[in-house]
Amino acid sequence: MKEKNRTEARKRLEAAKLGGGEARIERQHGAGKLTARERVAVLLDEGTFQELDALVTHRCSDFGMEKRRVPGDGVVTGWGEIDGRRVFLFSQDFTVEGGSLSATNAAKICKVMDMALKAGTPLIGLNDSGGARIQEGVASLGGYADIFLRNTLASGVIPQLSAILGPCAGGAVYSPALTDFIFMAEGTSYMFVTGPNVVKTVTHEEVTQEQLGGASTHATRSGVSHFRCQDDRHCLEEMRKLLSYLPSNNLESPPESPCTDPIDRADAELAMIVPESRGKPYDMHDVLRRVADQDSLMEVQPDFARNMITTFARMDGKPVGIVANQPSVLAGCLDIHASVKAARFVRFLDCFNIPIITFVDVPGFLPGTDQEWNGIISHGAKLLYAYCEATVPKLTVITRKAYGGAYDVMSSKHIRGDLNLAWPSAEIAVMGAPGAVEILFRKEIADSDNPEEVAAAHASEYEELFANPFTAAERGYIDAVIEEPETRRRLIEGLRLLAGKRDHNPPKKHGNIPL
Repeated sequence: MKEKNRTEARKRLEAAKLGGGEARIERQHGAGKLTARERVAVLLDEGTFQELDALVTHRCSDFGMEKRRVPGDGVVTGWGEIDGRRVFLFSQDFTVEGGSLSATNAAKICKVMDMALKAGTPLIGLNDSGGARIQEGVASLGGYADIFLRNTLASGVIPQLSAILGPCAGGAVYSPALTDFIFMAEGTSYMFVTGPNVVKTVTHEEVTQEQLGGASTHATRSGVSHFRCQDDRHCLEEMRKLLSYLPSNNLESPPESPCTDPIDRADAELAMIVPESRGKPYDMHDVLRRVADQDSLMEVQPDFARNMITTFARMDGKPVGIVANQPSVLAGCLDIHASVKAARFVRFLDCFNIPIITFVDVPGFLPGTDQEWNGIISHGAKLLYAYCEATVPKLTVITRKAYGGAYDVMSSKHIRGDLNLAWPSAEIAVMGAPGAVEILFRKEIADSDNPEEVAAAHASEYEELFANPFTAAERGYIDAVIEEPETRRRLIEGLRLLAGKRDHNPPKKHGNIPL
């Protein structure tokens, strides 16, 4: 009997490994996709995967489903290691019933989610599913809700990463949307609540799956995708890279890496990046690359709201998150998309004990009816709320403009900025000189025989007062005016100083962020 059971166990495990069979595996490969198990092998350190529930089968007997039972039921679950650190994961198998979610399939996913939360380890979801298993009706819908609840409970406790490596439609999209970061593969993955056929029926719009919810769409237009990758393998490699910046849970510090980049490296080119003309753009990436550890930037949502840069980096081998205005796009103005993009990133960093460095060159909020009618007030308030709420070390460098309310929002001293520095080129004021003069001296300019000359004289006076960092420094709103090449050293010294920072918000159930 023992030998018979041993043989049967091996037989069932082999069936689980084959999924939907060789023909469907070939179709998966033909579509440019890896199988569920191949993805697990690429993602994890070799030989570390420990599978759970490999022999689970569904319990549905309607519509002939009792004849279609495959061990594993269309999802591979378990745990393993990435760079020697444990993670839990699930990988949906499109070769079995299109990766559709059944009640037992959902129970497998919920089990690893519960284990990840208890163990304090990251959770990774590899999504490739046709959605709810129609034959099971409300049982499959209930399974989705069970997953959504666990995504929410785990939020801010353990990092949750999602890769979309095939279809993800209908209710299935909300689990990835509740996680911290979404990776998508070009040409093979898509996400939408309602597909092209429904869109055509309801709104009469003709649109393809790729146009509606492909990787490019979500990376550039909606902002749903945080990382756009070339294919499955690239997605999985990028997930491994991202985890190298993140702690396993909210009670740990981020992992450190050996640093060979000198702490006191002073890049003289930094002094030349900001143009003499305050209206001329420059690329903030040039600043960030010269300040952070060499080759350590990993940008989040690089193609969405490009007037704001959000990126992971390392300083002295330690992970940080950088938020920076981008003067080369919309002059670095804050708009709806940029505010939401940065707010979410700031809140993630605060959840997981990652210091926030902010580089400021912002002329204000983007004006216009489109922005106002679509809620720039509440969306801009999200970024303000995120910075105010954050208790991790917050360091700020003003490189050029810091005007109006945008000065306050971008991690100013007034909202608990810990170390606020400014370059000599910094300008901190309510607004630029032309606008200020037009308001302050409107009547004098209007009554003058030479209005342009009067306006220019007053503008020069205004710039003398405010087109510099010194008034703010005199009031203690800026801790130091520094030479550009010393930025790296000063920031690392600040990070070391604040490594043991302790700050707390008032006791409450939770705040009411302006959603």
